[in-house]
Amino acid sequence: MTPARPMHDAVLKPTAAPPTDRLVRWVVGLAFALASAAVWWPAPAQAARIKEVAAVQGVRHNALTGYGLVVGLDGTGDQTTQTPFTTQSLNAMLQQMGVTVPPGTSMQLKNVAAVLVTAQLPPFAQPGQTIDINVSSLGNAKSLRGGTLIATPLKGADGRIYAMAQGNLIVGGAGASAGGSKVQINHLSAGRVPEGATVEAVVPTPLLQGDTIQLDLHAADFNTARAVAGAINTAKGDGTAAARDGRVVSVRAPTDPNARVAFLADIENLAIELAQPAARVVVNARTGSVVLNEAVTLGACAVAHGSLSVTINSTPQVSQPGPLSQGQTVTTEKTDIAITQQGGALMQMPAGTKLADVVKALNALGATPQDLLAILQAMRSAGALRAEIEVI
Repeated sequence: MTPARPMHDAVLKPTAAPPTDRLVRWVVGLAFALASAAVWWPAPAQAARIKEVAAVQGVRHNALTGYGLVVGLDGTGDQTTQTPFTTQSLNAMLQQMGVTVPPGTSMQLKNVAAVLVTAQLPPFAQPGQTIDINVSSLGNAKSLRGGTLIATPLKGADGRIYAMAQGNLIVGGAGASAGGSKVQINHLSAGRVPEGATVEAVVPTPLLQGDTIQLDLHAADFNTARAVAGAINTAKGDGTAAARDGRVVSVRAPTDPNARVAFLADIENLAIELAQPAARVVVNARTGSVVLNEAVTLGACAVAHGSLSVTINSTPQVSQPGPLSQGQTVTTEKTDIAITQQGGALMQMPAGTKLADVVKALNALGATPQDLLAILQAMRSAGALRAEIEVI
């Protein structure tokens, strides 16, 4: 009789895995390798269209400016004794209408205000089209609410008239005053007239001149210029576009106007890959705003933050002379000055390679936006903040 084999021999004996099991293990291993590679592989670049990063040279807005009068105000116009140019402007307008004011007449105007009118003339604007205008007070008018802008010519940088403005103002505010008290909501010295100007002249553009057009990038970046030129060459053929520097891309375009417009319509919708921008922190010192982009990183450092406050209290006191001393009662002030300083413990801030980590570390300090400005500058000087600080 053949002796029975031990059970452990059957367990330890290797067996060939079915083909299905080998395929499953191979797929799992491949997925694990890809997941591990994602840890160190660079993050994908951002996608954008050419129209969002560049503009065609010559296709732009033009600033228009004009001086005019707003009439129909309810006693809130300029005080003519302090703003004599308002009276001079009204006299000139009345003379054009055939009304002559006797010399030496003192006009006390309350319903007229001198204003400055501004507008943006869009590219390819044609005569007869309307554009929006902004109206701002030049004198000491209390409010432009309810006023009407009379015909005002709008001139460009060359001194030519390109539009005529006129219309009723829309002022996004309200106010009232009586007995020395005043209540005001929003701003009353400026308003807007939607479609308040009519275009009278055309501004020539160099779009159809020559056999090439120039694309100007909104921000100078060599990688973006190369990506724009590469996308155009891929879609329209090699040699169509060439990057001249970090901001200018030269493109060969058809000379026929219809074909050139179609060509521009095609290339402005081409998608490009944008590289990660340079690390930058933008600080607005007037409002205390702080903006960090995604490339900002933080090195390990220690920060101590404390606040210093100064309190001044002034209390009036009356000093009275003694009886029959022929003195005078004098009012004096007693001033108390107190300085309070709150100590800040030294806090260790870990290194952060992501924007979320940087924000979390800065929030742990508990600093106000105004104090954060000084902290960021100090961290930049210490080498812990890897970013450029721009103050606007």
